[in-house]
Amino acid sequence: MDVITRISTLPRVRLGHYPTPLEPLPRLTQALGGPPVWIKRDDALGPALGGNKTRELEFLFGEALQRRAQAVATFGGLQSNFARQMCAAAQATGLEPHCFYFAPRPARLEGNLLLAQIMGARLHFIPFGGGEAGGLTLEQAIQLVRWIARLTPGLWGQRTYFMPVGGHTTVGCLGYVLAALELDEQLHEQGIQRATIVVAAGTGGTLAGLLAGLQLGNRPHRLIGIDVGKLWRGFPASIAALAAATCAMLDHPHRFTAAEAPIIERTYVGAGYAKPSPGGLDALRRLARHEGILLDPVYTCKAMAGMIDLIQRGAVPPDQPLVFWHTGGLPALWAYGKELAIG
Repeated sequence: MDVITRISTLPRVRLGHYPTPLEPLPRLTQALGGPPVWIKRDDALGPALGGNKTRELEFLFGEALQRRAQAVATFGGLQSNFARQMCAAAQATGLEPHCFYFAPRPARLEGNLLLAQIMGARLHFIPFGGGEAGGLTLEQAIQLVRWIARLTPGLWGQRTYFMPVGGHTTVGCLGYVLAALELDEQLHEQGIQRATIVVAAGTGGTLAGLLAGLQLGNRPHRLIGIDVGKLWRGFPASIAALAAATCAMLDHPHRFTAAEAPIIERTYVGAGYAKPSPGGLDALRRLARHEGILLDPVYTCKAMAGMIDLIQRGAVPPDQPLVFWHTGGLPALWAYGKELAIG
């Protein structure tokens, strides 16, 4: 059974329309003087102002409904795009959304937090620090918050489906296995046989799904994940393990080592997760002014800064097209007005 047929047998709730656009960026390409740059527009995908997490949530909610869940819960940073989109999908499917955050409750809810509140989510603030500065592995953080969620009033007595941070689970990765094959087909339509794909990596689920998808489809494209947070200890090992588990789930076992995880750690993070970097803000403005496309200040601007640096240093083949995977996150722009302001 091929991969697409196998995935089609699994429960899924349709939340987006596919394929998402693949567009050239001619003015940015000219300004950078490097290889042709394209953009994959997952920022235009799905509910509540969209984003890449739509692909993961379709399969997670499919499983939640199959298990007859009454509530769904997840956790993340204050500007978690996954949490915001989870809330939208929960309300669309009649489940009660609960979001756990790594910080004290802000005096004012902005960006993704505000949207989650508008959508009626139960917001729980647990300032234990999460994985900041690599203190925890992803697996440790997931286990800790799962335990906290079980003890939370409001979830007692309900059938609750728990979604790990960012959808970091094999079920969530299924969406990006399909996405890797979707992009490959679009590239072939443009006469592109091999490309370098650049994507932001916060929890690594999107990156692991793409890694698994390219392996399962035997596609030749190079994948580069840009770490945006230096959040997790042993991050490459977590990405490799998740990609391997996803392949195994689809009956095509493949082992990835930590060294094979295509992640550039810490280089473009700046001061830390959710702290905009000077390079990231410059990249945000550059894309906006050359192409009229907006990035977000937490994830995609740091990934774009990384891609621009790789081009300028000659670290990518000059004749091989680059695809920047826009994962969305635009509501966070309204939480960073001070940092984005130009004097």
